[in-house]
Amino acid sequence: MLSRVADAVFWMARYMERTNGMLRILRTNYISSQDEVKNFSWTPLLRNFSDAPEEKRAAIGNNSPAVIEHLLLDRDNGASVINNITRARENARAVQDHITKEVWQCLNNYYHIIREPNLLQQLQTGDPVTVLDAMVYHGMLYHGTVDITMARGEGFNYLNIGKFLERGILSIDMLHIKLLEMDYHLEHKTEVPALRYLLYSLSGYELYMKTHRGNFQVNLVLELILYNDNFPHSVAYCLKQLYRYFERLEPESLPESYKQLEFLIGRAMTRVKYHSINSNDGEGLKQFLQQVRQDFTGIAAAFNQYYFGNQ
Repeated sequence: MLSRVADAVFWMARYMERTNGMLRILRTNYISSQDEVKNFSWTPLLRNFSDAPEEKRAAIGNNSPAVIEHLLLDRDNGASVINNITRARENARAVQDHITKEVWQCLNNYYHIIREPNLLQQLQTGDPVTVLDAMVYHGMLYHGTVDITMARGEGFNYLNIGKFLERGILSIDMLHIKLLEMDYHLEHKTEVPALRYLLYSLSGYELYMKTHRGNFQVNLVLELILYNDNFPHSVAYCLKQLYRYFERLEPESLPESYKQLEFLIGRAMTRVKYHSINSNDGEGLKQFLQQVRQDFTGIAAAFNQYYFGNQ
């Protein structure tokens, strides 16, 4: 596969996974803002998903409808959902011969749905949750279409590498955002609303309650999100899947390029596997999350250099 094709498939998957994560955390944060949460602020989310000047972010930080519009539909925000979907579509259009017709049609429909003129009106005068639910549904339709129509070849491997790389970064970012709301104090003995909403954002609340039978503890939530091999949004699961699809590239890889990536992915997996949570060391957890996130971005940069031919 040509490096530019692999690059386009990789980034198409990353943009779509980023879109899915943003929509889910926007939905749960909006519900949280309506649940009589005192002094609710969107500032941590804006810091992650907006490239607007600090003054603008501060001006809308407590205005939920304005934040939803900015993060979902603002073309001037390079990190907005509409820009992510647009970039994903551009990458997909460039490699139509390497994805199925159904995947292209699904992504193209998604692009036209988010550009519908009445979408902004629905956000402003209707229920934003209904709009976000509809967008999440179309994202799930895209992922299902990829899964049941794409051949399990080289393109599928790059697509999943991009997906799980981005998902791992999103899980770390979402966890960091919610822990910031708690000032990284992990000693809570009762249920923490911020972590409950985090589990909703990662589709992990139901799994957590079934696993721990309603015993809501901060450490158990962190273990699910960081280490649980059966939770599709855990950091450990994302690294495991990332390595799984990367291994399949070995026959088509240059030996030196493969070894570079194998080392970086293996180091990240080892770092997560042998880390233990200390509820009295919030600062240590913060540094750990920063380091693992750097591992993910380093892996992405290495793919860019060794597999996609970009400097």
